[in-house]
Amino acid sequence: MPSRSSIYQPEEGKGVRSMAEESVMSVGDNKSANGWFGSEQRRLLIQEYGIFLAFVILVAVLSVSNEFFLTAGNISNVLLQTSINGVLAIGMTFVILTRGIDLSVGSVVALAGIVSASFVTSSATAGISGAPYPVALGLGIGLLVGIACGAVSGVIVSRFSVPAFVATLGMLSAARGMTLIYGGGRPVPALTPAFRWIGTGNILGIPAPVVILAVVFAVSWWILNRTRFGRYIYAVGGNPHAARTSGINITRTQFAVYVISGSLAGLAGMLLSARTGSALPQAGIAYELDAIAAVVIGGTSLSGGVGRVTGTLIGALIIGVMNNGLDLMGIQSYYQQVLKGALIVGAVMLDQKRNYGA
Repeated sequence: MPSRSSIYQPEEGKGVRSMAEESVMSVGDNKSANGWFGSEQRRLLIQEYGIFLAFVILVAVLSVSNEFFLTAGNISNVLLQTSINGVLAIGMTFVILTRGIDLSVGSVVALAGIVSASFVTSSATAGISGAPYPVALGLGIGLLVGIACGAVSGVIVSRFSVPAFVATLGMLSAARGMTLIYGGGRPVPALTPAFRWIGTGNILGIPAPVVILAVVFAVSWWILNRTRFGRYIYAVGGNPHAARTSGINITRTQFAVYVISGSLAGLAGMLLSARTGSALPQAGIAYELDAIAAVVIGGTSLSGGVGRVTGTLIGALIIGVMNNGLDLMGIQSYYQQVLKGALIVGAVMLDQKRNYGA
């Protein structure tokens, strides 16, 4: 049995005092490296809350730059402008989390909008025989159109292993052509007030499109964070081979996310038609770019498996606030496109740095 003196005997050449000082220095170094303000903690904080901080800074700058920015009417306008892109971006989030992409959502917006509008128009020439029909039928038809487009893209990607970029690019062209064929290249005007309510109505003083966006966000958050299907989505995007080994049906999961994206594109198309009062065949052009921008700016990785629908919502708000603020300051839309492109590239560069290091 060792003696007490051997247990507490300091190293040769070091007294008890020097050991205590070394211990304090070691603790200090450890706090510096791993403490709350250490580099790793700062990185995690920025990664977790950086997008929200960027949004707050943007709002603060625009509030100082223009006195009308924080008025109730302008805030309502920003939320209305954001609602359609927010719905699209949430659907896009599901797809990108699985390492996919959906370039067809803008065309699906136009197709779903014009088909559903043809059932709820009072125009004798633009509507189908017997129109206007009950608003529930028009809404159901619009959702089915979006689901069908998403299902076709999903089958091509999941069953035939066609790259998502190619499959959805084909759907982009096909859906735009079907829109022009269905409507004869003409808009569908004179939508019924009941249908227009989803785009212009209010619920307890809150615009209906904003309420719909909030519901879509809440349901999507629950799916991604509280359901087995949500875990499957992250697993498929994070490591498809490991997901397959774990027994996850990758084909079914990939198919499902494109159906979700298509259905939300159909919903966005009906919101747009209801808000403007008519369905236009050229609606939704380049909407897919704004949706992808919101997802990427919100922190979802294009490599899949990393991202949150909360970040997507904030990303959509950043785009909406930026466009509105620049309009108030009289800056031309051409410059807005340049700035939006820079934001997208910057977000992707940060994503690459996070995934692959400096």
